[in-house]
Amino acid sequence: MTPHRTIDKWIRSNPNKVDLIFGLAVWLLFGLLSSVAYAANGYAPFVVILASAQTLPLIWRRCRPGFAAGIIIAAHLVQVIVLDELMPSQIAVPITIYTMAAFGKRWQSYAGLSAGFVGAVLASLRWSYFGGARSLDGTVANFIGLGLVVLVAWTFGDLARARRITLQALEERTRRLEVEREQERELAAADERSHIAREMHDIVAHSLSVIIAQSDGARYASENDPSVARETLATISQTGRSSLREMRRLLGVLRSDEEASTRPLPRLVDVPELLEATRMSGIGIKFTQTGTPRRSLPAGAELTIFRAMQEALTNVLKHAGPATTANVSLSWDYRGLQLDVSDNGRGAGALGTTEEGQGLRGMAERVSLFDGHVDAKPTVGGGFYVAVFIPYTED
Repeated sequence: MTPHRTIDKWIRSNPNKVDLIFGLAVWLLFGLLSSVAYAANGYAPFVVILASAQTLPLIWRRCRPGFAAGIIIAAHLVQVIVLDELMPSQIAVPITIYTMAAFGKRWQSYAGLSAGFVGAVLASLRWSYFGGARSLDGTVANFIGLGLVVLVAWTFGDLARARRITLQALEERTRRLEVEREQERELAAADERSHIAREMHDIVAHSLSVIIAQSDGARYASENDPSVARETLATISQTGRSSLREMRRLLGVLRSDEEASTRPLPRLVDVPELLEATRMSGIGIKFTQTGTPRRSLPAGAELTIFRAMQEALTNVLKHAGPATTANVSLSWDYRGLQLDVSDNGRGAGALGTTEEGQGLRGMAERVSLFDGHVDAKPTVGGGFYVAVFIPYTED
């Protein structure tokens, strides 16, 4: 790794240490310059204290931006009231405005910008107009100059804020996509194996039936008509080779680490098919859907809701017992999508999301990827209840 990349990585990983070094450097450099500049006027001790109040809070400029900005603003207000000139330590003003715009809350960013303009007005009046010159043109020129410094510092800080938020969103989205992709692969593996197993069964059963029938025919034909026997054996050979090719293809799919299936993953539009398939297993299902979506959910979130419903209905089949009715509801509101599944069966003991149920644990992990939550518990008088909520995302 190159030296500048090493330094950049250390700076990004240690923001508090960087601010400590930066704040102390500004304090030593500009605080000392301020005290030297005012030493002849007998202000040196006061100026050192004032310059320290204006620069030392930069040590906490990112971890506590509001606290640091408050002290720096108060110190500059004292300077405007007491002293007649600018100080080198006022370099802290554009740094503070930049910091508030880049790392503070949104209201703190605009408050820093407003405070900067108010400070520019007070400084211009104090040092250009009431300071003795009484020049309106000089006062306006000073305000324009100081205002430009404030505006440029805030603009660069706001751009840095937008870039930082964008990078964080991209990193979070990349992490979520990677985790979701891995979990989708694992959760789809069982369904894909069942699909391949059914295909293998069809291939093997059909091919072996043909081979057996042709072999019996060849055995009888070999005694009376050898030419028929040769044709039959050719058919057997062709059928066997064709079956072998299909078997190799399917085995290659099973051995591959990559996703080979191109079938679309289920979404909310596939819920009726899931419910109908479950009803055919002997479970009565009452389904309701209320509300309308304020915005669409991501495809991964729809798949998560579908898998959660599938897992909840599977638990009903496994644990509820015969003559069971399940109530399934999907509810859209202004916050997101709520799934509720309950049944009147025997329940699943005390099984919950924090215990050993792998299905419920996997459900909770998948839902947490979309900032949602799962509540699963037995109900009073028997039965089991599963609630899943996934909120809308802002991106």
